[in-house]
Amino acid sequence: MERLQKVLAEAGVASRRKCEELITAGRVEVNDQVVTTLGVKVDPSQDFIKVDGRPIRRQAKVYVIFNKPKGVITSAKDPEGRKTVTEFFKNMKERIYPIGRLDYDTEGLLLLTNDGDFAHLLTHPKHHVPRTYLATVKGIPHGTQLDKLRNGIELDDGMTSPAEVEYQDVDMDKKEAVIKITIYEGRNRQVRRMFDAIHHPIIKLKRVQFGPLQLSGLPRGKFRHLTPQEVEELRNEALSAGGGKTHKIQKGE
Repeated sequence: MERLQKVLAEAGVASRRKCEELITAGRVEVNDQVVTTLGVKVDPSQDFIKVDGRPIRRQAKVYVIFNKPKGVITSAKDPEGRKTVTEFFKNMKERIYPIGRLDYDTEGLLLLTNDGDFAHLLTHPKHHVPRTYLATVKGIPHGTQLDKLRNGIELDDGMTSPAEVEYQDVDMDKKEAVIKITIYEGRNRQVRRMFDAIHHPIIKLKRVQFGPLQLSGLPRGKFRHLTPQEVEELRNEALSAGGGKTHKIQKGE
C-alpha cells in the first residue's frame, strides 16, 4: 500500500505537492469514490484511480536535461499564449514536468521528469543542491560588491545564503562583466535580485550546472535523456547535502 499522492506523482500526473492539491480539491477518485483526505493509502495494482475523470497508469521513469531557450515559459501552459517548455516534448509519450523553474528571460539547464519523488528530492530546501549560472551584468562590479554576494545579502524576503562568485570575463568597452555564481537555495528570481541589490542588473542569465550535471554540449532548444549514472549522482548529491554536508560557501535563480 502506498500514499495516494505518491502513486499519482509516480504516474506522472504532477509533482507530489501538486498532487496533494489535486486530492484536496476533490479531483481524484479511487474506485469511483472522491478522495479529499491526504494520507490515504492505495494499492496501485488493484485500485482504480482517476484524476479529473481520467484513469491513471504507471509510466516508465523518465529523466531529461533540456537547454531552455530565452523566451520560453517553464510551465505546461501559459494564459498569455507564450511558448512553454512542454511544447518541446510533444512527441514523448510520457508526461513530464520541470524540476524547479527558469524564468522567461533565463536560458540554460532545466531538468524534467515524471518521477515525483526525484523532483521533490532535488527541490526540497533542506537539500541545498547547487545551481550555477553565468550572469552578464551591467557595469564592472568591484570585488567588495561581489563579497556581499559571497557573504549573503539582504533581499526583501530575507538574507541569502552565501554564494560562490567569480569573474569569468570583463568587457571594458561595453562596460559589462560576466560573473559565474553558484547558489544553494531556490527563491524566486534570486540571482537577478542579488545582482540588483549590488546595483549591477543582469543583461543575460544562463544556468550551466545543476548539482554535478553540466549543460556543455547540448544545443539550445534540445534535450537528451539522463543516464542511470547521472540520475544516481543527482540523487546522491541531494541526499549528501540534506544529510548535513557543510558547504564552504553556500533552488532557483
